[in-house]
Amino acid sequence: MDYNNDTKRLSRLAAILTILQTKRLLTASELAHKFSVSNRTIYRDIKALEQAGVPILTEDGKGYSLMEGYRIPPVMFTESEANALITAEQLILKNKDASFVKEYSEAINKIKSVLRNNTKDKANLLSDRTAFRQNAYNDRTSNYLSTLQLALTNFNFVRIKYHSPDTNQTTERTIEPFAIYSTQENWLLIAFCSLRKDFRAFRLDRIQNLTTLNEQFEPHKMTLQEYFEICKEKYFSQPLT
Repeated sequence: MDYNNDTKRLSRLAAILTILQTKRLLTASELAHKFSVSNRTIYRDIKALEQAGVPILTEDGKGYSLMEGYRIPPVMFTESEANALITAEQLILKNKDASFVKEYSEAINKIKSVLRNNTKDKANLLSDRTAFRQNAYNDRTSNYLSTLQLALTNFNFVRIKYHSPDTNQTTERTIEPFAIYSTQENWLLIAFCSLRKDFRAFRLDRIQNLTTLNEQFEPHKMTLQEYFEICKEKYFSQPLT
């Protein structure tokens, strides 16, 4: 699976659907030129949309259009749901990872755009009246969370350059992202490390360089709770010194 190509295609399909809602007729050539792909690629995209249930009409020699009256239903949020999202936004704005802040901020802006005006005004008021003291100086200690989330869910190997202050050594490792969790100060990545042949926890602020590889690993059967149980057993089985 080529994740980058899949992502580009999903973005293109969404864009084609949006354009079809704004214009009456579009030819394959027009769409191909707009997205810098071949006509054949557009034919496949149109077929994929049709298979997904989108009612696309084809007029020979003229192009494609959407069935009259078809619209993507807007996502509607209750006032309480909007408030929950706004509260989460204020907490995430204090996050240590810059990529996570950027991605969430862009997502929340899209969500705000579909809120009813009255709900939007109230959400903005709540945003102005909500504050968290954690990370008061808004310092960002890492920029890899968003990339690692994608690698984790798509089972991509990741190559990292990691610095260990305890030994003052920097090592290069290939890892299999397994889970992510947060402490008050840092994000931690749990991953199977090919160098240590075991699971390790990596602080994101100690990762100096990161590259997502195209190669994929077999999904881990273990759950996060099972991982914590194994860690607990290892800890309590160690002899006292």
